Amino acid sequence: MLVGLSLLTLVPGVVGGSERYARELTKALTGVGELEYVAFVPTVAPDASDGLPSLVVPEYRASTSMPGRIAAMSLAVAAPRRILRRLDPERLDAIHFPLSVMIPRMEGPPAVTTMHDLQHELYPQFFPRSELVYRRVVYGWTLKRSRIVIAISEHARETLIERHGLDPERVRTIHLGLDHEGFRPDGRPREPFLLYPANRWPHKNHARLLEAYALVRRERPDLRLVLTGSGHDGWAVPEGVESRGRVSDAELVELYRSAACLVFPSLYEGFGLPPLEAMACGCPVAVARATSLPEVCGDAAEYFDPFSVDDMGAAILRALSGDRVEKGLTQAARFSWDACARAHDTVYRELA
Repeated sequence: MLVGLSLLTLVPGVVGGSERYARELTKALTGVGELEYVAFVPTVAPDASDGLPSLVVPEYRASTSMPGRIAAMSLAVAAPRRILRRLDPERLDAIHFPLSVMIPRMEGPPAVTTMHDLQHELYPQFFPRSELVYRRVVYGWTLKRSRIVIAISEHARETLIERHGLDPERVRTIHLGLDHEGFRPDGRPREPFLLYPANRWPHKNHARLLEAYALVRRERPDLRLVLTGSGHDGWAVPEGVESRGRVSDAELVELYRSAACLVFPSLYEGFGLPPLEAMACGCPVAVARATSLPEVCGDAAEYFDPFSVDDMGAAILRALSGDRVEKGLTQAARFSWDACARAHDTVYRELA
């Protein structure tokens, strides 16, 4: 049985958690997968298959810029024939689109798509009109043409069923995983800083976090706040706040192992990897009571209303003085990429 994985829309360093998922899935399938696979990869990410047999598809005009990405996807939709000739879909028993969109659009073989981000359904005000139209059109045909849809959390699954009227039998929840070799404690002492790893997007709720941080500093004047991710350039931040921009995975692990607490005030997450990664490194976590986050974090985090600055500040102080580290380690241990890959194999077999 030959399964294709279309990674054509992957752009290194841009698509965040969905890139982590796509790369970790292919890596895990290399180790524990029981079928035959071929990954279709773009010219901007020829290494994305991570050990799986792969085929670079130059006919898909991949780009790292936003205008270039839109142009590449639009061309793939309007004129898919050259791309399809390269993919030769008739030889496949099933195909998986791990990055939320069926590009190129095809009639066969039977397809499964992983839907990561349904934020536009809950917070349309965070999107320009053009992107809303694009998401509704492209996600619409993707869901219609996919025999099975994978949701990365139960919250995402319920949103798909409620907002798109999908048959519940067609929608399967497969949680993301963790690299437990990379994310683990090393016994170092905690330092007096809060950590928030997130691009500065509207739903990431940075403004309220800064207000909550100001409240917390009244009781803990020694406490710093470290921000990572893109979009912080030129942003005037208060005293005690450090913006580091994008950091490598190795640097992020160092921060998880050193921070006094991870604060995660996001208004929307399809899954929410950073809180789990922090827990796996022995870092206390204060997290928003929103969307998928309670499902992912269980009883191992301190929760707060992400719209309440006072509630956020109180939860941070509880996390700093509490002892949920062991619960966090136990919760993180429930998630692995190998288990994620095996669950995908089950879906692929069902498709064929």
